[in-house]
Amino acid sequence: MRKALRVLTSLFALIGVALTALLGISLAMDIRAFDQTRGGYEPPYTNYTGVPIDWSQLDQTATGMVGRGRVLDVSIDCRSGMISFQLLGVQWPWRVFSPRALVVHQPRSACQARGFNPAF
Repeated sequence: MRKALRVLTSLFALIGVALTALLGISLAMDIRAFDQTRGGYEPPYTNYTGVPIDWSQLDQTATGMVGRGRVLDVSIDCRSGMISFQLLGVQWPWRVFSPRALVVHQPRSACQARGFNPAF
């Protein structure tokens, strides 16, 4: 009986470790997939590599847009320019767009194209 309990406990522990690892990997993939640009951190923000955010791939919400990931959603509030993360149903405001993000990713024009009047 003790051996069966030990095997069962080890099995549940192994499942927990595997699921935690998968959650971590999925979270890292979501973060890397949203902003695929590197460099260009000094004005005029032109020496960057990679592809800017394709705003047409994001879903529209009542206040802006949301990029849906495997476990992490990135919400953009077109009224204020606030970027928020949503993980497992909990939303955390993160920050407003940086000057680099305004130049490289052009969220103002993306918000205007969706009918919002951006105040950022």
